[in-house]
This record gives sequence, structure tokens and C-alpha cells, in this order.
Amino acid sequence: MQLKINGLPIAEYPSQFTVTTLDLDDAESSVRTADGHLNRDRIAIKRQIEMSWGLVTWAKTSAILKAMEPAFFEMTYPDPRAGDYVTKTFYAGNKPALVAVAKGSEILWSGLKVTLTEQ
Repeated sequence: MQLKINGLPIAEYPSQFTVTTLDLDDAESSVRTADGHLNRDRIAIKRQIEMSWGLVTWAKTSAILKAMEPAFFEMTYPDPRAGDYVTKTFYAGNKPALVAVAKGSEILWSGLKVTLTEQ
């Protein structure tokens, strides 16, 4: 699998990788009628990517977080709907890194999770 952020390979491949296809509807014009019929106005189809990692070195954790630091960045990933690798512009939401553990003189982070949403 190939994952790139702004054209560069990701510092560490995630242990979990999920792509969700999102339908975005116009909130004002997408309504149900009194008989339950849905009048839907889909305005876009977007992607959301969820990634998580197990134990990762401090340096690689830092590199992952820094790569996703800009307000928007390009991500290349395998897209199940497209049936190929695609590059789209995303932003990252909260990025918790849950546990720091010491292994000798090295600090490892576990539980880093990132949710990316297409612009």
C-alpha cells in the first residue's frame, strides 16, 4: 500500500486504515415530506480517512503530526470507490496520541489516531 502526504511517503504506515465515502446533502432542501418521502439534494461526495497506529517511535510520531500540520494538505491513498490510488486535499481533525512509554532510552507513543476529511 502506498500512502503519501504532499508527495512524500508517510513516516510510518498505520495499523488501521479506513476510507469512508460521505454524501453531503443540502440541509435546507433535503427534507422528508409528511408521508415520509425523502427529497434529497446531494451537493457533494467526499472522503474521510481514519488512521491509527500502535507503538511508534517519538521521531516518527512527530513526523506524522508535522506532515498533517498545515490547514490543508494532499494525501495519496488507495480509494475503494475509484479503484485506484488518488490524490485529494484533506484537513486533519484532532490527533490524540494516547500513551507514551519508555523503552530503554527511547520514548514510544501508542494510540495515535487521525481523522482526515476531504476539503
